[in-house]
Amino acid sequence: MKTNKIVNIVGGGLAGSECAYFLAHHGFHVNLYEMKPSKFSPAHTKSTLAEIVCSNSFKNDDVTTSSGLLKAEMRALGSLVLQIADKCRVGAGNALAVDREKFTEMVDEEIRKCKNIKVIEEEIIQINPNDEEIWVVATGPLTSDDLSKNLAQMLGEESLFYFDASAPIVTRDSLDDKKLFIEDRYGEIGKGDYINCPLNQEEYEKFYEELINAQTIELKDFENDLVFEGCMPIEVMAKRGKDTLRYGPLKPVGLGKDLPERPYAVVQLRKENIEELAYNMVGFQTNLTFSEQKRVFSIIPALKDADFLKYGVMHRNTYINSPKHLNRNFRMRENENVYFAGQISGVEGYMESTASGLCVAISIVMRYNGNENFAFSNKTMIGALAEYISNPANKINFQPMSSNYGIVNSVAIKIRDKKEKRQEIYNQSMLEIEQIRRDLCQ
Repeated sequence: MKTNKIVNIVGGGLAGSECAYFLAHHGFHVNLYEMKPSKFSPAHTKSTLAEIVCSNSFKNDDVTTSSGLLKAEMRALGSLVLQIADKCRVGAGNALAVDREKFTEMVDEEIRKCKNIKVIEEEIIQINPNDEEIWVVATGPLTSDDLSKNLAQMLGEESLFYFDASAPIVTRDSLDDKKLFIEDRYGEIGKGDYINCPLNQEEYEKFYEELINAQTIELKDFENDLVFEGCMPIEVMAKRGKDTLRYGPLKPVGLGKDLPERPYAVVQLRKENIEELAYNMVGFQTNLTFSEQKRVFSIIPALKDADFLKYGVMHRNTYINSPKHLNRNFRMRENENVYFAGQISGVEGYMESTASGLCVAISIVMRYNGNENFAFSNKTMIGALAEYISNPANKINFQPMSSNYGIVNSVAIKIRDKKEKRQEIYNQSMLEIEQIRRDLCQ
């Protein structure tokens, strides 16, 4: 491998920031290109790196869950993003949720003060790989049009598109305390991190009818694109059936058992910041017009007079047909000096994107150290995701994948109890991760 240990990373989101930090701390010189603040995507508003624009939750943190296992692997490998997430944590039950303002500011500060990282605020419109430098494309799901066209030419095909959406955020002091209760699912009323907004059957049916008939924003150029199942707009989900929401984001299971009247449906609100001044509506990604969001969501009794800090928005997300082009290190088969990381590579979710950036960085370090054949095995969650996005069998109707136990190799674990089996999956993963840590130190 010819290299002077220079890596060009395009995109300063979660994946790009994670990749840059790891490489810089292993002796590489990193040029981190970020088009903000001269140009913003439709969903971004801050000039800082690692801005998160949808939910502020990084999902469950329990190591016996798939998302918790992924985070455990990343923590063991020294993830910068998780180190900062832990410092910016807000209460969210078993989930790791962050104060998104503090989070992006702290990541930005840490990256910019790193002497081996040069942050270049410039839009890259084409990738120019050569024998001396490595390129990592981590531009995320909102890759600019010009670069998308260049990537399509380089890959020999059009990129794939799907819709993504974010949920509204409301102020805490605008909620009706008489119409809500505090409780985590299966917890005690009066204790917990979630605000719960119950609806009886009549209230739910009124809300449902208004929701499915509400006006949405016309998507125009993207009318034929795919709606990604992992981030389904609530109005689209509702149209699948009257009770779909009651088995999804509004399910009343494990909530309000001590109330005088058991809820027919429950809207949950999750803390948006450490001060608990703002809450986001869990599962309420939407493409309704702003006026319709105010009208329809105010039907929920506790939100009758809610003050909306942010309304939900929908935007086009871009990802490549990774099984056709990438190997298990997220490296192009056709060009060994080009890698992809983040959601553009076909992983779905904040931590999955971050993990792909970490995987790319570790692969580059290992490759430079002479271990060309290094790859995470599918006994780890990182490796299972890498295998999924690189398996040629998945190139037909490819859709992004988030962490889940269905892709992890656990055939050697002959345990029937689900929790015990998941604990053993964690144990086998940590053994491999520890070996990778030792290899990196050599």
